[in-house]
This record gives sequence, structure tokens and C-alpha cells, in this order.
Amino acid sequence: MSVVEIKVPVIGESITEVTLSQWLKEDGAYVALDELICEFESDKATLELPAEIAGRLIHVATEDDDLEIGAVVAKIDTSVAAPGGGDTPKSAAPKVEEKAETPAAPASKETYATGHPAISAEKLLKENSISTADVKGTGKDGRITKEDALAAIETKKAVPTPAQKSIPKLEMPTAPIVSTTSFSRGVRREKMSRMRRTIASRLVEAKNETAMLTTFNEVDLTNVMALRKQYQERFVEKYGIKLGFMSLFTKACAMTLMEMPEVNAILDGNELIYHDFADVSIAVSTPTGLVVPVVENTESLKFHEIEFKIKELAGKARNGNLSLDEMKGGTFTITNGGVFGSLVSTPIINRPQSAILGMHTIKKRPVEVNGEIKLRPMMYLALSYDHRVIDGSNAVTFLVKVIKRLEDPTAMLLDI
Repeated sequence: MSVVEIKVPVIGESITEVTLSQWLKEDGAYVALDELICEFESDKATLELPAEIAGRLIHVATEDDDLEIGAVVAKIDTSVAAPGGGDTPKSAAPKVEEKAETPAAPASKETYATGHPAISAEKLLKENSISTADVKGTGKDGRITKEDALAAIETKKAVPTPAQKSIPKLEMPTAPIVSTTSFSRGVRREKMSRMRRTIASRLVEAKNETAMLTTFNEVDLTNVMALRKQYQERFVEKYGIKLGFMSLFTKACAMTLMEMPEVNAILDGNELIYHDFADVSIAVSTPTGLVVPVVENTESLKFHEIEFKIKELAGKARNGNLSLDEMKGGTFTITNGGVFGSLVSTPIINRPQSAILGMHTIKKRPVEVNGEIKLRPMMYLALSYDHRVIDGSNAVTFLVKVIKRLEDPTAMLLDI
């Protein structure tokens, strides 16, 4: 027998361990070359493992196992041929065994044992006040066995005593009984996915290892909505995609990041790393957790290019097809809790970045406009930042600049 070990492959520089999320082929099944046999879940993505050679699959690891890179996950027996290649042996005729007839047992006769209980049966009958005359013995020669006594006890319990029959049922007024049949008290325990564990660890790390602070403001989206309404049809006709809020917010942030490099910086030990580009991470909610694919060089992209890139990355994220390179890096993050109805929140920094912008749901609220009270589509914005890198005044200034660009989108389009 020739057996080949299948090991967890090297996935990325920063990934040292994966979780076997599910087997795609059963133990003992025949697998062809390059046929997918299992799925791994890493810190950042779900990956499929193909068979390196054809043969019979032998599971070594089990589902939900945490495996280091290079660990043996399965073996393949290459000596096993593909099914259907050989003749199927004919089944042998079933062997019929002849059994000798068992002579009928002689009829039981009455002896001194008839109607007498065994010691264990006698004890049970006395404890339950049952006469041996009321019990039929099924043991040898009619002896009363323990099983006979237990059956008699059950029969006695099922038949109410005369005293029980004579007691009238008292009707007492009681409070109505509330049925609890629809209530649930069930509890289940599930192992956290590797992605969920990684997200939890990094969120706690960000809270514990940064001097995080959040500043709030609000933006009037009247002009943004008017712009989208006026040019939406022409935009779709030319580019084949809608002009959404995300491209406008991303562009406003990118332009402001180029003006305020300290918000775009990363702290590395005792040094600050500044960037002359804006790689914006866009938070995307998926069934397995939140991922933040990166739109690179947003400062240089046009609005339709940003829309296409966000749509592409979001689709890959929800289908579990994001590559590690598409989630690597990022100098600033935008998260939109407004799509779920969030009115205001304090987003947590996506380390090692120094700032994150939180968008929220749009609500019409009365605001003062040129001395008059008017209803306007308003959105609260939240900027969480690492106070070690960004001063409070710079954080507020950054948020105000972003708001000005959004409230005057024509000037943003003209880059003035």
C-alpha cells in the first residue's frame, strides 16, 4: 500500500494556524487528482484544499480541529483504483442452516412450589400488601417470580382503591394557570469560528492597546441626494453602475487624508509611518463575520471606479472568495452601520490604522438653515482615532473637512 500524506499548505506570511471547517469528501471515498477534499478557515478567509494525487481518502484530522501550517490533515492510499474498474464478485448464495425441531416442553404440574413466591418476590409482595393468592406464578411448576411480583404491583397501582373512589372531588376556585408550553429553556454551545475568534481578539487588542477616542458630528446630505437624483440616469448610462453614497464618502475621506497625513499615519513602535496614498478599507458584513477589503489609491480613482471596486470586493467577501492580498494593508477604514439602521455608534479602530469613520442611517431632522428651521436628511458621523497619533483638534478638523466636501459635492468634484 502506497500512502501519501496531505498537509496544511503555506497560506500567507502572517497565517500560522487554520481551522478545518468541513470535509468535502467522506472518509474512505475515492478522490481524483485536484478534487476538493476539505475547507480551511483562516484568520482572514476560507480556503479549499485539493487532492494532490488520486486514491482512497483517509481522514486524519476532524472538523473544527485547529491545525498548524504543515500539519497532516489527511492521507491518500494511491493503491486503490477508481471505482467501476473491476468486476464485481458475485455474491455467494446464502447458507441455509437447518435447525432441529425443539421438543415441546412438558406441561407444568402442580408441586409444593406452585403458588409459592421466591424470596425476592415474597419481600416485594409483603411490602405492597399483596396476597400470593392474587398472583399467578409463571416460574417453574408455577412458582411466583420477582417479575410476577413486580407485575402485580403495577396492576395494583393502576386500579384505584375503594377509598379513593369514595372521596368526592372538591372544586376549589384557583387562579388561571398560565401555560408555559411555548416557552423555551434550551441552551446550546457552539465553537467560535476562527474568523470570529480573530475578530474578537483584534477588537479587544484595539481597545486595550490604543488611546481610542471618538468625536461626533452630523452632515446634511441634501446636496448629495440632489446630485445623485440629477445625474443618476446619465451616470448609469455611461458607466453601467449606480452612483452610491459609498463612493462619495470614500472620495471625500481620501481627499482629506491627502491634506491631513497624520490621520493617514500608522504608529510603529516609536516611529510614525506616513503614506502618500489613501488605501481605504471598506467594512463588509458577511455570514462569518466582518471583513475589511481594501480599495487601493482611492485618492486617484474616479467615482465609478470606486463604485465598481467596492461592489467587486463586497461580492467576493459575501461569497468567501476574497484573497489575502485584497485584505492586506489599508491606511484608513470606513464602516457603514446605517445599512442596518444604526443611528449612532462608536466604531473600533482597525489596527494598525489610526482612524475609522462610522457612517449611520439617514434621518430627516429639523435644522437651522439661513435663519429658518427646515427638515433635512441628516446623518451622524463618528470618527474614532488613536489619540497617541492624532490630536483631538486634528480629528475634529478632519471630520469638518469631510462634511464640507459632502455638503458641497460639486466643489469636491471640481477638487476646489
